[in-house]
Amino acid sequence: MTDTTKMRRDARGKRPGFYDTPGMDQMMSMIMVLASEVSVLADDVDSMQRVAAASGLDLKSGIATLELDQQALEEREARRQALLDRLFYLMRKEAGELAARETSDSYIRTIDEIAVG
Repeated sequence: MTDTTKMRRDARGKRPGFYDTPGMDQMMSMIMVLASEVSVLADDVDSMQRVAAASGLDLKSGIATLELDQQALEEREARRQALLDRLFYLMRKEAGELAARETSDSYIRTIDEIAVG
C-alpha cells in the first residue's frame, strides 16, 4: 500500500523576527544559505585537491582544459536552480502566503484606498 499524501515541508504560523528593518530577516536567511553552500563547496574542493595530490594528479591544468558536454552543462544548471530555490525559499513562501490571503474584496478595498489617496 502506498501513501500518496504529501507532507507539508514548511512550518505554519508567524516566523520569529530578529531585526526591525523590513526584509533584513529574509536577507540574513539568504546569507546563511549562501554561507552553508560555500562551506560545503570549500570542503569538497579541499578533499578533491588532497585526493588528487596523493594520486599525483595536477588538477589545475586539467580544469583549465576541461570541455563540458551537454549533459554536464545541464547538470550544472539543475544544481544552480536548486541553489536558487533554497536561496529564495523564504521570499517565495511569504509571497505565497500573501497571495493566499488576497481576495477580490481586499483587492477592491486596496483600489478604493488608493483612489481616495
